[in-house]
Amino acid sequence: MREDPTRPDAGERPELGELFLRAARRVHRGMAGRLAPLGLTPAQGRALRTIGKCGEPPRMAELADRLGIVPRSATTLVDALEEAGLIRREPDPSNRRATRVVLTEIGRNTLKRMHETRIRAAEELFAPLSPDQRETLRALLAAIDPD
Repeated sequence: MREDPTRPDAGERPELGELFLRAARRVHRGMAGRLAPLGLTPAQGRALRTIGKCGEPPRMAELADRLGIVPRSATTLVDALEEAGLIRREPDPSNRRATRVVLTEIGRNTLKRMHETRIRAAEELFAPLSPDQRETLRALLAAIDPD
């Protein structure tokens, strides 16, 4: 990418935050393209991964909270995942007003394929780095990750 000589920071070294955001956008665009053959958007993929990480099937409100979205948006995501056969809704046995979101066999298989896709994407993204550089980057990102 060529620099814009009219920018005030032209010729300066890019800021850390800007480099990080560029890398994040690149990862997001790459994953969108890799999820499309699975019939998923990035948001649907994230929801499916989140459901898969829960120890027990999450309630709809819990899923929305974990995703950091409003319950109505979670409903839209769950509708799409259910239509694709990746999840099913079940009544919560401990609260008849609540619904739990359960992975189907197809959903579990899709999660495996997503995981394999993410590994390949990461290998390609980090290919220019040496093993030591990768480990340093992993440690640095882990240090700023609140989870």
